Amino acid sequence: MAVKRGSGTGIWGRFAASDPGLLRLMAGLRTVGSIALTLVVLAVLHTAVTHLVAGAMTAMVATFAIREKQLRAQAITLALGLPVVLAAMSLGALLNTRILAGDAFFVLLIFGAVYFRRFGDRATALGLMGFQVYFISLFVHATPAGLPELYVTLTIAVAGSAIVRFALVPETPERTLGRLREAFRARLAQLVATQLELLDATPDQLDKVLEDLRRHTARLHEAALMIQGRLEEGTRDAGDAALVQRRVAEAEIAAERLGVLLLNARSAERADTLTLHLPHAPVPAPAGPAVGTRHEDDTTAALRRDLTALHLLVTRLGPDSRGTALAHLRNRLLGYRDEENLPPASLAVQDVFRGLGEAARSVLGLRLALDGPQDESDDAPETTRSREEFEAEDIAFAEGPEDAEEARTGLQRSTTRAAFQVAVGSTLAIVGGEFLSSQRWYWAVLTCWVVFLNTASTGEIVIKGYRRLLGTGLGVVAGVGLAGLVGNHTWTAFALVLVLIFGMFFTAPLSYALMSFFVTAMLGLLYTLLHTYSFAVLVLRIEETALGAACGVIAAVLVLPVHTDRRTDELLRTVLARLRDISTAAVSQLSGGPAVDLLDMARDLDTALDDLRRSTRPLTHPITPLRVRRQTARYLVALLETCAYHTRSLAATAELVPYSRTVAADPRLERAGRRIAHNIDVLVANLLDEDAGGEVESGASIASMLEDSGSGIPRSGTVTFRVLRHLQRLDEGVAGLARPLGVPVVGRDEHKKG
Repeated sequence: MAVKRGSGTGIWGRFAASDPGLLRLMAGLRTVGSIALTLVVLAVLHTAVTHLVAGAMTAMVATFAIREKQLRAQAITLALGLPVVLAAMSLGALLNTRILAGDAFFVLLIFGAVYFRRFGDRATALGLMGFQVYFISLFVHATPAGLPELYVTLTIAVAGSAIVRFALVPETPERTLGRLREAFRARLAQLVATQLELLDATPDQLDKVLEDLRRHTARLHEAALMIQGRLEEGTRDAGDAALVQRRVAEAEIAAERLGVLLLNARSAERADTLTLHLPHAPVPAPAGPAVGTRHEDDTTAALRRDLTALHLLVTRLGPDSRGTALAHLRNRLLGYRDEENLPPASLAVQDVFRGLGEAARSVLGLRLALDGPQDESDDAPETTRSREEFEAEDIAFAEGPEDAEEARTGLQRSTTRAAFQVAVGSTLAIVGGEFLSSQRWYWAVLTCWVVFLNTASTGEIVIKGYRRLLGTGLGVVAGVGLAGLVGNHTWTAFALVLVLIFGMFFTAPLSYALMSFFVTAMLGLLYTLLHTYSFAVLVLRIEETALGAACGVIAAVLVLPVHTDRRTDELLRTVLARLRDISTAAVSQLSGGPAVDLLDMARDLDTALDDLRRSTRPLTHPITPLRVRRQTARYLVALLETCAYHTRSLAATAELVPYSRTVAADPRLERAGRRIAHNIDVLVANLLDEDAGGEVESGASIASMLEDSGSGIPRSGTVTFRVLRHLQRLDEGVAGLARPLGVPVVGRDEHKKG
């Protein structure tokens, strides 16, 4: 337990693990810094409070709207943004008294801001800045007479945003990637520490430790995906990016596999890997990895010692962490990759030691990819062999083709569809908002706008509208208290506004309801500064929010709807197709076929699975009234995650075949993967057409299929035997998908008779 209590990550390491790359922290600091600098300059110029509010809000928009990663691209977008915000403020002031013309332009502006997202980050940023500044003009009641001062205010706000972004809180892709690497290391250390807890957990503690294991595994996966998204901009060339991506993927797969092997070793019977992927799954009956004899107790002590050594290697994963002691630990762990170095124990416990060897190899590969060549003077033969394997892989995959995805056109494109939907919803919000308040109808439009951001189906829009309404209601309560606390103290109010804005940006990726809470509480203070605060105004805010969310849902249902079921089925077909591609390619390589970049294919599978997981959130949300449907969706995603785990493990093993001296191809495996590919094809066909027919085959085990061929079952402990276990679990998982998808299943013997 010492490793967990002083887990090597420290307070800062834990914070870095909870905020990968410190992206949320930097976003909050950058936004607050931009606003603070803008307010200081405007205060020196003795600007009116109304213009202080306009400047603060513009600085916030100019900061968060830009999503490009390269500094040069950010500078160009910010420069183009200045005329955009000036034009938006001018039009807002000029059209303020012309109701019909102003409303029509607002709808066109909203349509354009959404439609032009198809042209990339720059168009998205400029559209967002135009919409938000037009909204600010309505909020501060801009007039043509006040435009000259507002021009100065907006210019100062954009300049303040630039100074903070490029001078005070600079953010380069290389720095971000460096912090993401540190976050990955911290999360990997947390996962290994939790695996050590799993080894020693009592039956009463096992449920909590398993929940921690699931959480830390998911967080490691999240960090790996974030690193993938930053690699191209944060590395010198595409080759370096591909190399780091492969090593991160290998470390993630090895760590996840080690957790499953430990779980199996702790179970009285071999645990279903679904336990690691299905929340609240039944906890397997514990039996401990070593029970009864003195010899088994020594094995448990060795496991504890080596898990602690692996944790030390992870926490010292850096260019300055060298020394003979670390090399000795690494050599010992890498030695478990050779069968003769495994301690005498049960097969399940020996698998854990093998997993330790593969995890140590992945840590070595990650260190080589991130920090370059290391001192090899203390290498044992096993370490030298691992280095040679890495060098061979690097040469083989120095260049790799990229698959181009077919682009959608017309109304099939999500931005085009969303533009029409949000335009209709905003029109309804304007009409309804005018009935509620002729002065603050724009809050309904804003809500309608935001519920369409980063959503792809009707169900997602409903859930987002519900969360915004919940956060707004709680924010009103906080706004009442803060407004009474602040009174007429202008700068105290601005200080609290900065705190709330930081909270808004820091919590935005975690909870949309919490972000809405901070936004509404901040608005209560802004209304106080503008001397327009009252309890009735905040109640109106709730009413306008409810109206805007309702208008967004109505538009999503009536205008080019994308139903959650259809969206989920589409993403499910993508996951299954990628699952089939990588499993087929892995089995082919394990059978002696040509080498391909399997880990890149595995990352594509992970990305598709993440998209599916997000699309099912409306089905699994607590407010969903269909309980059976919610359980089915959770079970389906958990089964797919289990299948993906075994597929990644197959891919990781297959990657070793062309370069390893001990992992050899086995032609018999090619036959073993045919049933899996057939079953996935049947599932995809039934998703495309309910009358497609076809049946999922089950029955005889994958291993017995090899035995039927006269070759015999491979000896336990061999690579082929371990591969067959993954194929068997994958086969069972794919067959298990048939029940929730309504596809008939037949036994293998029945299929032959038919």
